[in-house]
Amino acid sequence: MPSLLFFTDPDRVPRPEAVVERLPPGAGVVYRAFGALDAVERGRRLREIAEANGLMLLVGAHPGLAEGIGAHGLHMPERLAAEIPRLRAEHPRWLITAAAHDLGAVAAAERAGADAIVVSPVFASNSPSAGQPMGVEGLRRCVQATSLPVYALGGVRASTVEALTGSGVVGFAAVEALAV
Repeated sequence: MPSLLFFTDPDRVPRPEAVVERLPPGAGVVYRAFGALDAVERGRRLREIAEANGLMLLVGAHPGLAEGIGAHGLHMPERLAAEIPRLRAEHPRWLITAAAHDLGAVAAAERAGADAIVVSPVFASNSPSAGQPMGVEGLRRCVQATSLPVYALGGVRASTVEALTGSGVVGFAAVEALAV
């Protein structure tokens, strides 16, 4: 499992290729196309960069796009975690992660067969969809509630990473914190 995941976001990081080119080998990229007209073209470019730099590439919530660009797997939003068993049957080699925003979603992702869980928001986030931050204690409870690897997302940046020491996460996930 990568120790660092970069989540693309067309509004907050309009040039994800520049970020992906700087990621350390072994990191992961979650390409979220959000219906962009150039999704396949950009996805293929991200895959090329990922392959050249030893990175893992996942696609957010779009199995057809993941297949089309040759991604390593999928990241499923919390609301689509129930689709994981079908996706696992169709693509047994894919890495499939799932988002979780509370303990119930952590349990649902584990039952569905996710390989890892991305828990958010841990801290205050610039994401327009981020809810109330759960804090480090909320994250710790999520980690303790599952045997799956857990990533921290939401307000994770250089100034907050130290607070996550001892939380039990396998790694960190970020959007614009990696774009600077």
